[in-house]
Amino acid sequence: MPIKLLDKATIARIAAGEVIERPASVVKELLENSLDAEAKRVDIVIREGGIGYIEVSDDGCGITSSEVLLAFERHATSKLSSFEDIYAIASLGFRGEALPSIAAVADLEMLTAVRTEESGTYLSLSGGEMLKHTRMARAAGTSIRLSRLFSRVPARLKFLKTPQHEASKVTEVVVSYALAYPEVKFSLNVDGRNTLNTPGNGKLRDAVLEVYGSDAASKMLDLENDTYRSSAINISGLVSPPEVSRSNRNSLHFFVNRRLIQSRALQRAVEQAYSGLLTAGRYPMGVINIRLSGALVDVNIHPTKAEVKFSDESAVFTSVQRAVRSVLVEKPPLLHVEEARPVYQPEAGRQEHIWAEVQKLPNANTSYISPVIQSAKTSSLPLLRLVGQVGGLYLLAEGPDGLYIIDQHAAHERIRYEEIAAETYSARACQSLLEPFILELNPVQEAMIEKCKSELELMGFEMEEFGRRVYRVKSIPAGLKAHQAKALLAELADNPKDAPAEIKERLIRLMACHTAVRAGQVLTDAEMRELLLKLEKTGIPGHCPHGRPTIVKIDFSQLEKDFKRT
Repeated sequence: MPIKLLDKATIARIAAGEVIERPASVVKELLENSLDAEAKRVDIVIREGGIGYIEVSDDGCGITSSEVLLAFERHATSKLSSFEDIYAIASLGFRGEALPSIAAVADLEMLTAVRTEESGTYLSLSGGEMLKHTRMARAAGTSIRLSRLFSRVPARLKFLKTPQHEASKVTEVVVSYALAYPEVKFSLNVDGRNTLNTPGNGKLRDAVLEVYGSDAASKMLDLENDTYRSSAINISGLVSPPEVSRSNRNSLHFFVNRRLIQSRALQRAVEQAYSGLLTAGRYPMGVINIRLSGALVDVNIHPTKAEVKFSDESAVFTSVQRAVRSVLVEKPPLLHVEEARPVYQPEAGRQEHIWAEVQKLPNANTSYISPVIQSAKTSSLPLLRLVGQVGGLYLLAEGPDGLYIIDQHAAHERIRYEEIAAETYSARACQSLLEPFILELNPVQEAMIEKCKSELELMGFEMEEFGRRVYRVKSIPAGLKAHQAKALLAELADNPKDAPAEIKERLIRLMACHTAVRAGQVLTDAEMRELLLKLEKTGIPGHCPHGRPTIVKIDFSQLEKDFKRT
């Protein structure tokens, strides 16, 4: 094939692929332009996850009529005056200006005005080609509307996920910049629903309150403390105390010179600061602002400017770690001791029936539990004799070949998982709550709950909107307690999934986890025997639904060796 120059349209679409990955990429670039234009208010509207429609309007400085067309030329920028400026960028640019890339993959309309001109400028583009250019009235600022995103790049369109998922990605971007710029008033409208409205009063805690709710905002710890500031690196922001955590890292936001970034190194720095204060699988919340000289950070290593490179990464890592650890040490975590009480109740008369069946077995001993009672299948567990409970955590049982240690929560979780999974939706009972509870969500969590609403209703949850991003839960699945249901919904909202099958599977696992006996709960002998009997009848008795082992066996031969009997 001969070498040839590509046409301008193809070059533009290839370049757009580096910068514009999904609707959230468009919103991010337009938001950054608005913030660089010193906007005090930014309004975002999306439909169909941003695939169908995106609008970003601001009250910034606008673009003069003589420069509007130039703004859509490749390599045109207002953020560099010389090559040397690229080594110390003070704005939210560069790797490259995004307007030409956006215009190449969508139908675009722009209306912009500056305070020094009598009227604004309207421009309409389709696939990068100008359709209309005229003067039009507008207050100072810029509005950009996009439609038919990626319609000319079907390969890119094919790999987008569901509109709900894309909307959640857009929401994450807007939420992040709302936290980075608390002095700017942000609003976000998703498919006609107003999901975010920040006050824009310059107070970070008030922005956190709007995004994460009053409980989290009131407990966040202030990082602004002179004890860990330095002339080169300044760390500020808010972090959560150990008692406020999430099941994923989505609530941890990093900004370098107010630029949103992703950094595994900084995530590790924060997690190390919480070492010994959070249980496995729990992560802190935080808004961490890092300020340092632009000459000490390179923002041009990633096409979408999502990652940066520090000239001294270890110094930044140490500064973040010490800043977070210092504030946690100043306010040590409080231990909350709750009364341990059993919640697992065997069916009435069940134990008497079991032991009547045991007595019929040849050479039966009532201290043993048979794996074949009322079960045609062969169990992978041998005949076990219950010994007792240790530490409110583990059951001890004797088998023919050793000592069996059973994690009571993991074992009951396996039992509950298979019981719930075997139920049909039509047979699944729900219970009305005498006192409905309130679920307060951030915008990303709300998008997840909306996506799961049909599955939640089939599982037995009945909820209704009770204000903006607030739901009142009136009914829950039978067997679930109100506090368990609230914790389940919060954990579900923190972990977005896409496919309906994944949502259903996750719901079953969560219900199994939240209705299983807890660590520290004291069980009676009858309850322990019932738990062992049901575990023996499960399909996979050796592991809980999350893959953790339910049973550890110590061979008698190992015990004899340890006690020097051999």
